[in-house]
Amino acid sequence: MGSEVTKGSPVLELQRLGDVSVPGDNLQRLGAPARRRALRFAGSKDREEFIAGRIAAQRYAASLLEVDPTRLTPAYDCPQCGPGQDHGRPGFMLDGGPAPLVLSASRASGWVLLAAVVRPPCGTLLGVDLESVSAAAYKGFDDVALTPRERDAVIRLPAAERNTGRARLWARKEAWLKMTGEGLRRDPAGLDVLDRNGLSDLVLPAGMEGLVAALALSHAPEGVREGAEALPRRAMAAGGLPG
Repeated sequence: MGSEVTKGSPVLELQRLGDVSVPGDNLQRLGAPARRRALRFAGSKDREEFIAGRIAAQRYAASLLEVDPTRLTPAYDCPQCGPGQDHGRPGFMLDGGPAPLVLSASRASGWVLLAAVVRPPCGTLLGVDLESVSAAAYKGFDDVALTPRERDAVIRLPAAERNTGRARLWARKEAWLKMTGEGLRRDPAGLDVLDRNGLSDLVLPAGMEGLVAALALSHAPEGVREGAEALPRRAMAAGGLPG
């Protein structure tokens, strides 16, 4: 999973958070909102992984744009809270103007998954999610996270594949809600992702068993809505789930 750039198409990269070299002035590189968020983490491991993920995203954006990372200033935007947040859609300013890319990132189990579209068509929206299968393996998950149709799909899977199926559905939901900007303000149990256009399961490299990932992409000119022009679904190995 590398970063070959094709105009208008998403490029993806996986990085191990422990391999991200964090500069001594790491907090300054994050921007004020993310600095404040980093300092709120109670555990040092969570704080370090948050910082490494943000540094990885900035360097990834710089590599795709072929600029020095120091020319990029973090500019995260939340559709509900507005610009200049410590959360929301990742973005950067380049030499004072918006950097020409859309970006999404997700951390899980010591990894960060990065996705971007460079010089995107107007209205392009993107979301990506990386999930640990174990995160969906608890009693009551189906009731709070899945639609009735999704629950039926999971139950039809062989018992050994059900938790993977649950995690794949959750990754699809997270990717979609990142793309739309709704986040978990929208009830995930009301969002059916079994066969929703614009969603793709991602095939992860060998050695990453226990993790699943999904990508959501839309080129809707006025935001995401039902029937919007979107990346067609791709049929991929997804534990027997439609995809």
